Order: sequence, then structure tokens, then C-alpha cells
Amino acid sequence: MTTDSAQAKSSSKSFIQIADDEKGYPLDQFCIPKHYEEDLERVLIPEGLINDRTERLARDIVENFGTEAIVVLCVLKGGYKFFTDLVDKIKVLNRNSGRSVQMAVDFIRLKSYMNETSTGKIEVIGGDNLETLKGKNVLIVEDIIDTGKTMQQLLELMSAVNPKSVKVASLLLKRTPLSVGYVPD
Repeated sequence: MTTDSAQAKSSSKSFIQIADDEKGYPLDQFCIPKHYEEDLERVLIPEGLINDRTERLARDIVENFGTEAIVVLCVLKGGYKFFTDLVDKIKVLNRNSGRSVQMAVDFIRLKSYMNETSTGKIEVIGGDNLETLKGKNVLIVEDIIDTGKTMQQLLELMSAVNPKSVKVASLLLKRTPLSVGYVPD
């Protein structure tokens, strides 16, 4: 199994960093559903930015895997929306390009919290047996990586089943003093 997070850290691929003191955008600049208006003060990340970054990630994935088959593994529950958007954008690229990334999708649910406190260990609940990923290219899709501990543990579990390769796509990477330094691909 190869994990390419060290390579990703040194690659020329960029990411968008939102400054800690970012104020966001006024609500009157966006179409906000009425039932959210009283709960929000500002928009920090506009939907268009998320959509564009998701499309860029899809392009990078298609470029990276070329014509090799991949299993796109969704980390439920939070990652589902980002996962479906990313897979849809990969499908569009497949239709509109001269080459195609063959994809299978699978789902995994992880439990690492009990009563809003991290237990420090992950438990795989639901989804197929990870053994089905042996010898395959796996793309793990997560919406947000908080401390990185859960992803590191998932990658250790993945290593035990000997996939051909494992990459991680995440929409957001939280800056926190509790971070273990994990950076997705």
C-alpha cells in the first residue's frame, strides 16, 4: 500500500486557507433560507467557492488516477454531501473527456466520539468488510478533518488489508492545536 500524504505536503498543489480573523460576507449578499436567517451572522465560505473547489478536486483525481479503477469510499455521515458532489463531478469529467476513471463506490461509518468527546480509537460500523479493498486503488472522501487522529487510524486499518493505493480527499482541514499534523492528499 502506498500513502501519498507526505508527497502531497510537498507537492505544488495548493489549497485555500481562510484566515483566523476572516469576517466573512454580509448575509444580504446571499439567498439565505428564511429559517436560517436568525441563526447566521455572516457567510464564511460561499457555496460557489465550495462547488469550484470540489470540481478542481475532481479534476485532480481524474488526472491522478488516469485510467486506473478506483473505489471511492465515503466516510459517513458528515461526508455524504461532499462525496456525492465530488463523485458527480468526476462522472461529468468522465463523460466529457477522452478517458474515463472507472469508479465503484462504498461507504464506511466510523465512531470515534462518545458524548461529544473523542475516545482516541475508531470503530468501524456499517459498510462492507474492508478486506474487499485488497489490491484496489482507494480514494477516501471526508468532509472535514479535525485533529487528523481518526484519519490516521483509518489509514492504519486500511494498511492491514493491503490496498494497491490509498488517497484521501477532504473538503476542509481544520486548524487546531490538537492536530496531529495529518494533511490529506
